[in-house]
Amino acid sequence: MAPLPIPAPRESGFTQSTTLPLYWCRYGRAGAPTLLVLHGGPGAHHDYLLPHFLDLADQFDLVFYDQRGGGKSKTDDPAPIGWQTHVADLELVVNELFGTPPVIVAYSWGALLALLYSIEATAGRLAPLPAALALVDPAPASRAYRATFEAEFSARSNGPLIQAMRADLAASGLRDRDPAAHRQRAFELSVAGYFADPERAADLTPFRVTGKVQTQVWESLGDFNLEPALGEVHLPAMIVHGRQDPIPLASSEAVARALGAPLVVLEDCGHVPYVERRAELFAALRTFLGTAGISAPTAQP
Repeated sequence: MAPLPIPAPRESGFTQSTTLPLYWCRYGRAGAPTLLVLHGGPGAHHDYLLPHFLDLADQFDLVFYDQRGGGKSKTDDPAPIGWQTHVADLELVVNELFGTPPVIVAYSWGALLALLYSIEATAGRLAPLPAALALVDPAPASRAYRATFEAEFSARSNGPLIQAMRADLAASGLRDRDPAAHRQRAFELSVAGYFADPERAADLTPFRVTGKVQTQVWESLGDFNLEPALGEVHLPAMIVHGRQDPIPLASSEAVARALGAPLVVLEDCGHVPYVERRAELFAALRTFLGTAGISAPTAQP
C-alpha cells in the first residue's frame, strides 16, 4: 500500500512571536474544542502524523506546527537547538495561537517535549500549564531508557527479517527501474524496526529528520531523568504505549506512575499506533478527552 493522501489544511501560516517563524496549520472543525498536536523527532515535521490524526477532525479543531529545525520551520542559524529552545518556542506558540491553557496531544519526542514544558510550567518558569496531556508512545523519559531503546532498535533493524527485506530490495533492480519507488521502499525499511509488523511501515507517510537538530536536542538533555520532576506536575493526563514499541514500556509506566495517570497498552503494536492500531488509539484518546470534559458532539452528516 502507498501512504494515504494528505488533504490541504483549513488554515495555515507562520508564527510572529518566535525568533524563527514557525509553520502552523489547522484542520477540523472551526469553533470546536482545540487540540495542539505535537509531532515527534526531534528535527522532524508534522506531516507524517497525517492523514491518520485527522480521525479526530470530526470533533476537534486540530493545530499542528513544525518545530524549529524541521519541515517548513528549518533554519540556517548556526546556533544549537536544544530542548530549552523547543520549550521556549512551545510557550510562544501556545500564547500566540491559543491564549488559554492548551490541551496537548503529543507523539514520541513531542510527548517528551510536552512533559518538559509541563515541568517548566509547574516550576513557574513559563505559562500557561497545559489543561491536559494525551501522550502517545512518549520518547524515553531518561537516558537509561533511551539507551535501552537504541539497543533494541538497532537489534531489530539489523535482525534477519529486515536484513532479508533489504537484500530483496537490493536485488530487485528497483533503483534503476523506478527510483521513486526505490526511495519509498528504502524509507520503509529505515523505519521498519519501529513496527510490530515491519511491513506496516508502508502505511506511514514518509518524512525527513534534520540529523543535526536531533543530535543537538538529545545532547542538550545530558544525563536526564524526568521521573522525579514529573511527580510535581498535577494535571489530567493519559499515556498510550504499544506493547512492541522498541521504546521500553517501563519508560511509559514510570511516566504514568509519576503523573498518577492511566496507561493504555496496545497489543500487537509498535511505536506507530496511529498506523498499526488506529481504531484503538483514537478510541482511547476520545475516551480520555471526553472524561476530561474536552469534547464536542460529533458533526452531523
